[in-house]
Amino acid sequence: MSFVLKLAGAVERAIIRTGEAVAWLTFVMTIVTCLVAVLRYGLSLGWIWLQETITWMHAAVFLLAAGYTLARDEHVRVDIFYREMSPKRQAVVNLSGCALFLLPLTAGLVLGSLDYVETSWRIHESSREAGGLIYPFPSLLKTLLPLTGVLVGLQALVICLRSSAVLLGIPLEDGSDPSTGSQTPESTAGGGV
Repeated sequence: MSFVLKLAGAVERAIIRTGEAVAWLTFVMTIVTCLVAVLRYGLSLGWIWLQETITWMHAAVFLLAAGYTLARDEHVRVDIFYREMSPKRQAVVNLSGCALFLLPLTAGLVLGSLDYVETSWRIHESSREAGGLIYPFPSLLKTLLPLTGVLVGLQALVICLRSSAVLLGIPLEDGSDPSTGSQTPESTAGGGV
C-alpha cells in the first residue's frame, strides 16, 4: 500500500502543478482584456479572435483547474456536519462521495465527450464567428473536456486511496490531511499563483 500511496502522491502533485500552471492564464486574460478595451475604444480596432481568446482561456482555467481545486479540498462542500466528523467518518464520506458520484460523473464526462471531440478534429472545426479563432483552436479547447474528466477522475482515485488508508489505519506518510486525504499546501513543494 505504501507504493500505491506514493504513486497517488505523485499523481496529485502533477495535478497540482497543472492547476498552478494554468492559473497564470488568469493574468494573461487580464492583459488581453485590457488590450481589447484599448484597441476597441482607443483605436477603434476590434478582432473577434482576440475577444474569443479571453473566453477560451477562461474555459481552460475552469476545466484544467478542477482537479487542482479537488486536490486542495477547495471545492464547494456543504459541511454542516462534515467538519465536526472524526477523520474516519470523513474518510467514509469522501470514499462514498468519490465512488458513488464523482468517479461515475468523470467517466460520463470522458466517454460522453469523446465523439464530440473526435468530430471537432475530423471536420477541422473553426469558430462560428466570422473572424474568430481558426482550426485547431476550437478542437484543442474541446479536447480539454475529456482531459478534465481524466484529471478529476485521477484526483478522485487519489482521495479514494487515501480515504481507504485512513479507514484501514495506514499512516499517510506524505503529509496529507488525514481527514480529506488531500495534500496540504505545506506538504507539496512549490507555490501557486
